Amino acid sequence: MSDSLGVFAMKEAMFYERLDAGRVRCGLCRFHCLIDPGKRGHCLVRENRDGTLCSLVYGRAVAEQVDPIEKKPLFHLLPGSRTYSVATVGCNFRCQHCQNFSISQPEPTRIENSGSYLPPDAIVERALSAGGGSIAYTYTEPTIFFEYAYETAKLAHAAGLKNIFVTNGYITNEALATIAPYLDAANIDLKGFTREFYRDVVGADLDQVLECIREYHRLGIWLEITTLIIPHHNDSEAQLRGIAEFIVNEIGPQTPWHVSQFYPTFQLTDEPRTPVGTLRAARRIGQEAGLRYVYEGNVPGEGGENTVCPSCGGLLIRRYGYLIEKNLLQRGKCPGCGSQIEGIWE
Repeated sequence: MSDSLGVFAMKEAMFYERLDAGRVRCGLCRFHCLIDPGKRGHCLVRENRDGTLCSLVYGRAVAEQVDPIEKKPLFHLLPGSRTYSVATVGCNFRCQHCQNFSISQPEPTRIENSGSYLPPDAIVERALSAGGGSIAYTYTEPTIFFEYAYETAKLAHAAGLKNIFVTNGYITNEALATIAPYLDAANIDLKGFTREFYRDVVGADLDQVLECIREYHRLGIWLEITTLIIPHHNDSEAQLRGIAEFIVNEIGPQTPWHVSQFYPTFQLTDEPRTPVGTLRAARRIGQEAGLRYVYEGNVPGEGGENTVCPSCGGLLIRRYGYLIEKNLLQRGKCPGCGSQIEGIWE
């Protein structure tokens, strides 16, 4: 089937309210954009056309790839499996350190003609053919291509595939509740732990992210949290301890926390790579706070990627980067002491 601008580049959006003078209020993410006729929301991919809010990216995949599930990163979901990853252009955040900025923050004039036509049923077919167990909506922000992800997730769920959001955690409760029956897991970036960091480096509100994380947990979606540690921005002990304690107290000590090494990119090229010692300190802070699983990211071979049993300390999964070198789990249980290890293993 050939591309159709009328159907796939401009699809009526979900979650919006029509107001006076042709304006609309978007209810998809926590910015709740008020959009005048002919204008777009903060994400730049939802446009008010004569009082109808439209998605400009439905069916337009700008990236697709089969990845190790560990790349998302998800360490407690089908370890060693492959996930079919897909994205459109656009994002509702303005992270100065975005590694995918060329597709997350494109020129507005490029959006309507971005990507290639790939309908939801084709995504599911390709995911099944790839032999993986899941589809990851990733690379940019899945919230902003919600209609596309939602239709795909329903088909994937029916086909026995898991659905994964790799997300900044800014979706509204209404939208999340709609996709929750089909959404198995999410890795949410908790990028820092001060309002100033979120305002100045990310362009968002920390409190809204925390509330969104709580809502994911309330709905029973498996969560893993990632913090990319940026020197001089979010690497203080106070911020790291704040994140660790929030995870323990609000989501639970079973939640994996990935503390990852920053590489200079985009608008933060003047900051150095995160020292491995900082990752070690963050891991120690997480463990002291009571987290059972804290992982060091982007530093393969340093030992901080392994899963060990929180009860007996036995090695369960040994990793090198995205490679599983050894997996001793037996149906999600430690072979040494029999303890159940939290996650989705089958």
